[in-house]
Amino acid sequence: QVQVVESGGGLVQAGGSLRLSCATSGSIFSFAYMGWYRQAPGKQRELVATITRDGSTNYADSVKDRFTISRDNAKNAVYLQMNSLKPEDTAVYYCKAKVSVWSDSWGQGTQVTVSS
Repeated sequence: QVQVVESGGGLVQAGGSLRLSCATSGSIFSFAYMGWYRQAPGKQRELVATITRDGSTNYADSVKDRFTISRDNAKNAVYLQMNSLKPEDTAVYYCKAKVSVWSDSWGQGTQVTVSS
């Protein structure tokens, strides 16, 4: 079982920045992709960004040009740099490791709150 742990959430004013980190117990190079997702109160969990083992990235339209996903294979870590934050970015952010076709590993989530 791959362990996934997020960190870096917090309270920030609108227009500010935060950097989320995701550490895994396995080699992220072996995973098909790593992804960040978020879930706001009363809403379904949604995709924020993904990065594949070859470094290809994908973003939700709502975060394009504001958020950047990156990875450090040596540290088995993935990051989400969030700039120009908006109140609607408030959510619990989750990291997911696509371990295999049949298996995902999720972290416990980290709260991001953006005040207006």
